[in-house]
Amino acid sequence: MREIVVPGEAVADRPVRMHNTCICNDKTYATIVGLFDKEHNEIIPLEGGWLPHIEDVVVGIVKSSRNSVYEVDLSYFKRSILIASKFERHPLKVGDIIEASIKDIEDRKTIILYRERALHGGTMIEVKASKVPRIIGKNSTMVNQISELTGASITVGRNGIIWMRGGDVGLATEAILKIEDEAHVAGLTERIRVMLKNRTKNGE
Repeated sequence: MREIVVPGEAVADRPVRMHNTCICNDKTYATIVGLFDKEHNEIIPLEGGWLPHIEDVVVGIVKSSRNSVYEVDLSYFKRSILIASKFERHPLKVGDIIEASIKDIEDRKTIILYRERALHGGTMIEVKASKVPRIIGKNSTMVNQISELTGASITVGRNGIIWMRGGDVGLATEAILKIEDEAHVAGLTERIRVMLKNRTKNGE
């Protein structure tokens, strides 16, 4: 059972640790507009942008390079930089697509990235960052089934940029955009699985 909640609305009469909530006076309150899933104790965002957190995995494009310091375009944030390791063997170039993790956020203005990995070739799409948790799914079940059934390698950035390569990227894109559009629908994981199985079966 899911119900729409708004910021400040109590979702539990006890402290419960979950994304998009805060705890006050031993109660748990929603901090966003979303759908509260009581069974799984999670709030599925319906609107809103991306609020970066330490260790978020993101996907971006290298905008500039100077003295092994790269500026990376994450689409949603003002400034993001990556300081290359002194052991870096293959320097990045402007235009390269990378996956990285957030190491720090300085003065709420600059994201510091690390653990970078270049993503060669492939296709990028951009979705609403608020729908990313639904695209990933609980314990990554949603994105894993898309990858498995389409054969595509998929990296989902918390900033709303998704990179894909190999397999049926077109079908994977269709599934992801359907999830973005129907994130509020119950039983979506099973519906996507059935859609992909039917499409891949018919394509054989």
